[in-house]
Amino acid sequence: MTTFKSLREIVTFRGGGTPSKQVPEYWHGDIPWASVKDFTSTSLSDTQDFISQDGLKNSSANLIPKGHVIIPTRMSLGKAAINTVDLAINQDLRALVPKLPLDTQFLLHAVLALKDEIVKKGSGATVKGITQEELYKLEIAFPPLDDQKRIAHLLGKVEGLIVRRKHHLQQLDDLLKSVFLEMFGDPVRNEKGWDEREIGKSIKIKHGFAFKSEYFSDEGPYVLLTPGNFFETGGFRDRGDKQKYYTGETPEEYILEEGSLLLAMTEQAPGLLGSPLIVPESNLYLHNQRLGLAVAQEPIQSRFLFHLFNQKAIRQIIHSKATGTKVRHTSPTKLESIVVGYPPIDLQNQFAAIVEKVEVLKSRYQQSLTDLESLYGALSQKAFKGELDLSRVALPAERPEIAEEDKIVIEEKQPMEPLFELPAPEKLAVLQTAEGRKSLLGEWLNTWLAQLGDTPLSAQKFMDAARQRLWELAEDEAPDWGVAEYDQLKDWVFEALEQSRLIQGYDDAKNRVQITVAKG
Repeated sequence: MTTFKSLREIVTFRGGGTPSKQVPEYWHGDIPWASVKDFTSTSLSDTQDFISQDGLKNSSANLIPKGHVIIPTRMSLGKAAINTVDLAINQDLRALVPKLPLDTQFLLHAVLALKDEIVKKGSGATVKGITQEELYKLEIAFPPLDDQKRIAHLLGKVEGLIVRRKHHLQQLDDLLKSVFLEMFGDPVRNEKGWDEREIGKSIKIKHGFAFKSEYFSDEGPYVLLTPGNFFETGGFRDRGDKQKYYTGETPEEYILEEGSLLLAMTEQAPGLLGSPLIVPESNLYLHNQRLGLAVAQEPIQSRFLFHLFNQKAIRQIIHSKATGTKVRHTSPTKLESIVVGYPPIDLQNQFAAIVEKVEVLKSRYQQSLTDLESLYGALSQKAFKGELDLSRVALPAERPEIAEEDKIVIEEKQPMEPLFELPAPEKLAVLQTAEGRKSLLGEWLNTWLAQLGDTPLSAQKFMDAARQRLWELAEDEAPDWGVAEYDQLKDWVFEALEQSRLIQGYDDAKNRVQITVAKG
C-alpha cells in the first residue's frame, strides 16, 4: 500500500528576497537571481538578473545550492523546476529542502502533478498567490526511495520526448521562416527588387462583429474567435479551456470559410498585435471586432500572407503604428498602408506548396506531442495515486551527474539501441542525391556511435534507424537504401577499426564477434 505524506512532513520551504534597487552595487554581479519570469522549463539553469555578494548579504535573498526543486508562490502557480546551478531566489519563490530521503526528479514530478490543486488554492483579485501554509498541507504519494527513482525515470523519459517534439515543431517553424526569406527576402527592405505597393492594394481588412455577450455559451453552433482566447503567434491553437460558443443570430458574412486569414487588431497578450491566423475549418468559426479578416483584392496566396505578417520587419511596423495605453490596438487602414515588395503569384504558389509539405510533418509531430502529453498525464496520475505497477520498471543505474544539454539524449538511450532522433540536414535537398545521402549517412553514423557508450554496434539497427529517419524527412519522395549503403557502412567500419576508433572483440556469453567504440 502506498503511503501519502504532506509536504510539511517531507520538506521545509526556503524563501528569498530582492536586494534594494536603490543600491546599484547590489546588482549586476555574478550570482544568478531567479524570479518567476525565469520559469520557462523544468530546468532552471539561467536567469535574466544577477546580484552581487553585497546584494545577497544585505537582503533576504537566499542562495540555493543546485539540485533543488523550486516553485513559484505568486503568478505562474503550478510550475516547478530544478536549479542546475547555485542561485539566489526572490520572495515569490520557494526552494523545497528534503527532510526525508527524496529523489529530486521524483519530487519535481510530484509537485507538477499538484498543479491543478495549487492553482485552485491560489487567491488574489489580479495576481494569484498561495500561502506557504496551504502548500504545506498538500499531500503526495511517498513510496520507498527505489520506487521514487523508478517513477522519476519513467516520467522523465516521457518528458524528454515531449521536450524533443516541441523542439521539432519549433525547428519546422524556423525552417519556414528561413525558406520565406530565401525566396522573397526581407519584405520591407525588398532587396529582391519586387514591385513595391501598399498591402491595401492586394487585400482589404474587415473588422469582425460586436457579438453580444448574453449569447455566449459553453456549447453552441459556432466557436467565437477572439485574440486573447485563440491566438498564439505562429498559428491556430485550439484552446478548449477558454473556448466560447455563440448561440445568437449571426450575420452570414462573419461565418468564416476554411483558409480565411485573420489578424489580431489588439494587444491582448505581449507580442500578439498583428499576429496572423489561418482558420482550419469552414462554417464553424466567427470573429469578433478585435480581429480583422483579410479579403483578397487580387490573386494572393493566404499562406504567403500568413508568413508575411509573421516577419519581424512587418511586426515592428505594426507595433510602431499601434496606439493606446492600457491595450494597444491598430486599424485596418494602418495595416493596409504598409508598403512591401510583392512577389509574383507563381512564386507565392511555390512557397505555399512547400508550406503544405511542412504542415504535414507538423501535424504528425503535433499528434505525437498530444499523445505523449496524454501518456505523461496518465502515468503521472497513476504514479501519484499509488496505482502504478512498478514491478516491470527496472531501477535505473546510478550515473554521474551530466550536463543539462546532454540530459535528454542520455536519458532516452536504451541498451543495444539508442533512442534519439538522427539530426535533420540543414537542407532537405541533400536527400535527393546519392552523394548527399552518402554524406548524411556518414554524419548519422558518427552521431550514432557517439551515443553507444559501451553498447556494441549493431549495423542492422543503425541502418533501420537511418532508413526510418530518411522516410520521415523525405516522405513519399524518399529513395530506398540498400546494398550500396550497407557497403558504405562496412567501408567506414573497417576504416574506423584500422584507425582504432572502433575496437573488435568477442562476446563469450553470446559466442559472437562484437564491435565497440574506443574509449577516449
